[in-house]
This record gives sequence, structure tokens and C-alpha cells, in this order.
Amino acid sequence: MTAHFPAGRFLSVAAAAVAFALAAATPASAQQGSIALPAALKSAGHIVVGIETTYPPMAFKDPKTNERAGFNVELVNAIAKELGVTVKWEEMSFEQLMTSLTTGRIDMIGTAISDLPSRRDKLTFVDYLATGAQPFALAAKAGELKSNLDLCGRTVGAPRTTSYMPVTAAWSEKNCIGAGKPAIMVNGTAGATATRLELKQGRLDAAVLGPEYVAYLMADEPNTYAFVGEPLNKTLFGFAFEKKNAELRDAVAKATAAVMKNGGYQQALKKFGLERQSLSEPTIDAGQ
Repeated sequence: MTAHFPAGRFLSVAAAAVAFALAAATPASAQQGSIALPAALKSAGHIVVGIETTYPPMAFKDPKTNERAGFNVELVNAIAKELGVTVKWEEMSFEQLMTSLTTGRIDMIGTAISDLPSRRDKLTFVDYLATGAQPFALAAKAGELKSNLDLCGRTVGAPRTTSYMPVTAAWSEKNCIGAGKPAIMVNGTAGATATRLELKQGRLDAAVLGPEYVAYLMADEPNTYAFVGEPLNKTLFGFAFEKKNAELRDAVAKATAAVMKNGGYQQALKKFGLERQSLSEPTIDAGQ
């Protein structure tokens, strides 16, 4: 399947960094555990990974078993297998993750966190998945809302506490008003659940959320929702490390590349409906 988020758009910015980090990457056929690790982590035999489990399909509690599940959970476990260590999970709120990393409570953030330039003063990232502000609508409107420009003049909802609302407004200013079309009427909602409800109630023509969460909604309620065009902006999810811990970052980058080569990455993408967000290889600090 051709990804709607071409990896090439993200590679140019970080080409040099990725080259040095992945040049010595272990081939997919190499034995697991042969990637060099920081001495302390190798001695411990495990990697401590911080995660919050309230964002399906990336990381959540399976309602049937109350067990930790999701794309990030499976990918981190596969990476740890390549490194030859086990995973010690530390569940916490999203707000606690960065502090826990910089104070040494955890070795790595395994939650779906965006690799943003503003975060790279303290953190460094191994990017593994494309994301962005994805418009979607009820499947019944798929015939009239096919492209992003079809949103001009429509009422579109996005959670007011996220970047999706200002991103939608900025896109409208440039692409709707700038082209002489009516502006998108952006409605702030109380969150993802409220956005979903208002869309189903007909109070919104379309909505904007992360494409991974839209994929979850589409799996949860088949034939109910449809993507509208491409994401309004594009960025990357990355595993985060303390900036001074480049040795562990580079080891995880090599392990991620190995999982992408051996098919484990593609299997997890398919399981959670994230194929359109795939990258062909990991990058380092390439988010925009």
C-alpha cells in the first residue's frame, strides 16, 4: 500500500543525522541482542519505558483484559527483543513523561509523542511514524467531502486544547481565504470524544484529529467515518530520549530499522490500521 505520508518528505532534513546513526545498523538477519548498548542498560538487562495508556490505537488498556495494548506497545517490545533486553513499563500521565525522562526515572518515552523542534532543547527522538492533523467526516458525506478544499465554507470541529484547531484555522487562511474561497468555520470542542459526538449529531460537517485516532474510530465503528483528503500538516511521532543519551537513542534507531526490515513493523501497522502512516526507515530529530 502506498503511504499517504511519503517518508521522503521527512528525510531530507535529517539525512546526515540518520546516516551516522543507521550506517552501522545490524542487518535484519543478524542475531538479536548484538546492537551495542550503554553499559548500565546492558548490565540491568532491561529498558525502562514511560508510557501513558489512554490513546488508542497507540497505547491503551484492552477493555476485555485490562492489559496494556497498542501499536507502540508492540513496537517497543519488538525493539527490546532486537536489543536483547526486556521492557520495564512505567505507566504515567502524559504530563509526567518528560520530567520522568530528564530526572532519570525512565530511559525512554514510548508514548506517541510528536518530535517537535521546540522539544529538542532537552530531548532527542527516533522517529517511527508519520502523523498530523487529519480531516475526516461521516461516511455518508464521503461523496461531497473528498479533498481538503471541500472543507472551505464548512463547519469543522477540533479539540480546543490541541494544535489541531489552530492548524485548521491557519490552513483555511492560506488555502481557502487565500484562494478566494469561504473560510472554514472552526469550532473548538471539549476533546476527541466530544468531537466524535458532535460529528455524529450533525453539528459538524467534518472534524480534525490525529490520523491514528481516526483509524481507531473507523475500526471501532466500521463504515461510519471516512478520511477527507490529506493531513493539513505533517509531523512525526518519535521515541524520546534525554538529549545527552545519544548512545541509547542510536541503539534504538538501529533496532527500529531492524524491526522495519524483518516485517514486524508492517505487521503491527496492519493490525492497528496505520499503514498509511508508515515510514520506510526511522529518522532522528526530523519532525517539523
